[in-house]
Amino acid sequence: MSRCLPVTILIAEDDPDDRLLTREAFSESRPANRVDFVHDGEELLDYLNHRPPYDDSQRYPRPGLILLDLNMPRMDGREALRALKAEPRLRDIPVVMLSTSCDEEDIRRSYADGVNSFISKPASFNGLLDVVRSLGDYCLETIE
Repeated sequence: MSRCLPVTILIAEDDPDDRLLTREAFSESRPANRVDFVHDGEELLDYLNHRPPYDDSQRYPRPGLILLDLNMPRMDGREALRALKAEPRLRDIPVVMLSTSCDEEDIRRSYADGVNSFISKPASFNGLLDVVRSLGDYCLETIE
């Protein structure tokens, strides 16, 4: 299997502790991939549309994968996903919903709105490492 070039992973997550743990998990398992964070759906769309403070496309490149939290302030993951998938130049970016929710309705709506995968956040750091490794194997090496 050929290895793909490292891609930027953009993570929309409002919880500082979850951001720290996720950064650590990616650092341990995917050191070649750049990981950027935004705090909510509005910042996600600002980043993707290169609106200030994300207007420098060299510093804020187009991501190859977006991890999206479901429940965030200002604009939640549901709204951000719908806005992202409605934009023709952005809709092809793979999006994984990574949420504490296990609610069937949240999962169903996410897939209906165009999410590529829905993953419930694990309770432990080792569980998060497993998720990140699986994402890497699937999304970052298999899909082109």
